[in-house]
Amino acid sequence: MIDIKLIRENSDLVKENIKKRFQSDKLILVDKVKALDENWRKQKFQADKLRAKRNNISKEIAKAKKLKNKKLEAELIKKAKEIPNKIKKIQEKIVGLKEQIKEIMYKIPSMMHESVPIGKNESENVEIKRIGIPKIPEYKILNHIELIEKSNLADFELARKTSGKGFYYLKGKLAILHSAILAFARDYMIKQKFQYYIPPFMIRSEVVKGVMSFEEVNNMMYKIQDEDLYLIGTSEHSMVGMFKDKILQKRNLPQKLTSYSPCFRKEVGAHGIEEKGFFRVHQFEKQEMIVICEPINSYKWYNKMLQYIIEIFKTLEIPIRVLECCSGDLADLKTKSCDIEAWSPRQKKYFEVGSLTNMEDAQARRLNIKINNGKQNYFAHTLNNTVLASPRTLIAIIENQQQKDGSIKIPKILWKYTGFKKINIHE
Repeated sequence: MIDIKLIRENSDLVKENIKKRFQSDKLILVDKVKALDENWRKQKFQADKLRAKRNNISKEIAKAKKLKNKKLEAELIKKAKEIPNKIKKIQEKIVGLKEQIKEIMYKIPSMMHESVPIGKNESENVEIKRIGIPKIPEYKILNHIELIEKSNLADFELARKTSGKGFYYLKGKLAILHSAILAFARDYMIKQKFQYYIPPFMIRSEVVKGVMSFEEVNNMMYKIQDEDLYLIGTSEHSMVGMFKDKILQKRNLPQKLTSYSPCFRKEVGAHGIEEKGFFRVHQFEKQEMIVICEPINSYKWYNKMLQYIIEIFKTLEIPIRVLECCSGDLADLKTKSCDIEAWSPRQKKYFEVGSLTNMEDAQARRLNIKINNGKQNYFAHTLNNTVLASPRTLIAIIENQQQKDGSIKIPKILWKYTGFKKINIHE
């Protein structure tokens, strides 16, 4: 959510930002908010005038009493009694206008960072770097579904019977590898002095509105029937939500948090959700990192958080590339974002395994998260980044560490977590 002062003072700049995001249908929202805001300020001015008038009449009544002018006193009291009802009616208008403004402001996209490339959709995202050498072995790389089903390491059919499409059972060494990935991610972030959390896996609607745009909610979130609760799509939601209405002291910043959670997503319109496999599923597990910091430091942290991910995937021996998200691929609250993609030797291309985002003050404004520097309060900046998500990281390991005989080498960093160095086919 942007500062309404920007709409008051430079609505053309806000409109230009909307155009660059290729959301021209939202241009009308700027004019609507501007008109409602002007009406709100007019009503507020009228209410303030009436309050001043009431105060002046009170003084006049006191003078009339002192002069024992009963007639004037009665006239003034009659006038004074009319004012509260007028103020009440105007105040009701003010509250109604404020709520209308707030609801529309939720739909106006955040101002993008000036470095964001302009493009219509994800096909125009810009590759900014590659880490590691993508290899294509001479032998055939088996699809992860084919390989793990042959080895009896996962069961998709049984999951369909119990839960439907987009679910799976992990078994044996693959389940252990899954847990090892997350344990490694947790320990890595703790070494970076991030505080470890396991947060609530459900959040209230007021928190949902604070951390996500309406489009994301409709496409992602599962609502709990007859409850004011949603299943989280990522632990970022409950982690940022816990700072709602808080004033953070500058000396205690940045807040560096890392959290584990299962994640639940509808994946509305996702291609391949009808197919078996790990790529798009309704439930998965993830380690997340969150930073809440001074506005002046948020892009320093953005770059630092990106370096953490690069180091993690280097350690896991998985080649990756970083894609800068273009304007048309940014969700409304995001000001700058990049996707992390892992190499798939089977498909001979990269696929998404995580994303890094700076929300600047968008979430902080919605959730009223402020910083106090000893002189004044102002909105914080919030950032989030996927540390590792399983099972997509499983896919990357299965493909990049797959041997000619179908066995899977375990990256050395994970040996102490798994207790084994290889998964053999048909074990």
